[in-house]
Amino acid sequence: MFNRNFLEAQLVTEQCHRGIGTVNHTSIYKKEDFDTAIQFINYVEIPPGSSIGFHRHREDEEVYIILEGNGIMKVNDEQTRVKPGDILLNKPHWGHELFNDSNEMLRAIVFEVLK
Repeated sequence: MFNRNFLEAQLVTEQCHRGIGTVNHTSIYKKEDFDTAIQFINYVEIPPGSSIGFHRHREDEEVYIILEGNGIMKVNDEQTRVKPGDILLNKPHWGHELFNDSNEMLRAIVFEVLK
């Protein structure tokens, strides 16, 4: 199927990359759905006070598209505030984390492409 609705998908709740608290997420598309080097497209919800923990990538690039909420994205040693509409890039061999320091849910689309 080519049309999938992430707002209607079943969410899984778990700790992500040893982050703080838990996040809710679902795979909209997985690697086997593609004929290219795209590894996945995920929808993620990060509750207030929770995070996707700091982790490093290998030969892949990852992009976060912030849909709702606010937080702090750390890429390598740089931190930046994120808000709806922000698109953040994590290049091969970089490390990153995303922390929701607000009182509202942070929602994002995340996709990864293998180099």
